[in-house]
Amino acid sequence: MKIGILSSGGDCPGINATIRGVGKTAIMHYQMEVIGIHNGFSGILQKDFRVLDERSLSGILNLGGTILGTSREKSFRKLIIPDDTHSAFIRQAYAELGLDCIVCIGGNGTQKTSALLSEIGLNVIGIPKTIDNDVWGTDITFGFDTAVNIATEAIDRLHSTANAHKRVMVVEVMGHHAGWIALYAGMAGGADVILLPELGFSDEKIYQTLIDRAQQGKPYSIVVVAEGVQTKEGEHHPANHIARKIAKATGIETRETVLGYIQRGGNPSPFDRNLATRLGGHAVERIAQRNFGCMVCIRGDRVDALPLADIAGKLKLVPPTHDLIIQGERMGISFGN
Repeated sequence: MKIGILSSGGDCPGINATIRGVGKTAIMHYQMEVIGIHNGFSGILQKDFRVLDERSLSGILNLGGTILGTSREKSFRKLIIPDDTHSAFIRQAYAELGLDCIVCIGGNGTQKTSALLSEIGLNVIGIPKTIDNDVWGTDITFGFDTAVNIATEAIDRLHSTANAHKRVMVVEVMGHHAGWIALYAGMAGGADVILLPELGFSDEKIYQTLIDRAQQGKPYSIVVVAEGVQTKEGEHHPANHIARKIAKATGIETRETVLGYIQRGGNPSPFDRNLATRLGGHAVERIAQRNFGCMVCIRGDRVDALPLADIAGKLKLVPPTHDLIIQGERMGISFGN
C-alpha cells in the first residue's frame, strides 16, 4: 500500500512525532510506501510531496513545528462539493499520486475537511491535533499537554513579580472558544481567578474577589483569562481590557501578559510525544485493515477511532461540572460566575 501524510491548520508540538509514528510503523511493520504531502491539503492538488523513508523520519521525534509545512484549509474545503468539477480534480490528483489513503493531521477544521474528502470517495484517516484540546470525540489531543506546561511555567514566573510589586497580574492564554488551557494551567499555576468562555463572568464578582484578597492581607493576585472569553464590549484582547477595568474598579495596580504563540512553539512534552506515537501507529493499523473514513482518538486509556462524519463540525468544550472547576470553587478560586 502507498499512503500520504499531511498536516493542516496551525502548527502544534507533536506533529513531527505523529509523522514519525505513522511513517515508521507503515514502513517497518507493514512494508508500506509513504509520502509526505507539503503545505496541507493544497499539496494534494499541486502534487507537492516528498518520499519518506526511515532515515528521513529519524531525529524528528522531539522537534516542534512540522517537517511537511502546514496551511489553513478553508479555501480548499470550498472545492469539495460532491459531483462538482473541483472534486473531480481532487480525486484525479489523489489517483495520480497512486495513494491508497491519506493521513490528515489537524484540528477541527482539518477533520471537517477530511470528512468531506471521505464523502467524495477518498480513503482518509484523521489524527486530532491542537493545543486547544477542543476536538470532539477524543479525551485529549497532542499539543495540549505541552501548551499547558508552557502556560503554567509562565504563570509560575509571574507569581514572583506580582508579589514583589503587590500587583494583580492578568494572563491571557490561547484556546479559541474553549477554556481547556486556561482551566488546566490556571489550576496548576495557582491562579486566584480563572475566566472561561464556557462559564461567562461577572465583572463585579471579579472585583470583589480581588478586593477581598487585598483586605485579607494577600499582597497580589493572578487572573488567568482564556482568549475566547467574551467581554460586553466585544474586545478582541480580553486581558488588556480586563486589566484596565480591574485597575479602575479596585484601585490595585494591574498588568496584563498575553502569552500568544509561544504556547504553540518549541519541543513537545514527553506525554505528547508518546500520545502522538500511539495515535500515529493506530492510524496505520486502521489503514492496514482498510478501515477508512475515521479519526483515531483516545478514549479512557485506549486508542480507538470514530467515524469522521460523527466528528465534523463539533467542538469539545469545558463542561461546567468539570472536576477541576468544582475542586477549584471548593478551594476558594473564583471563576467569575
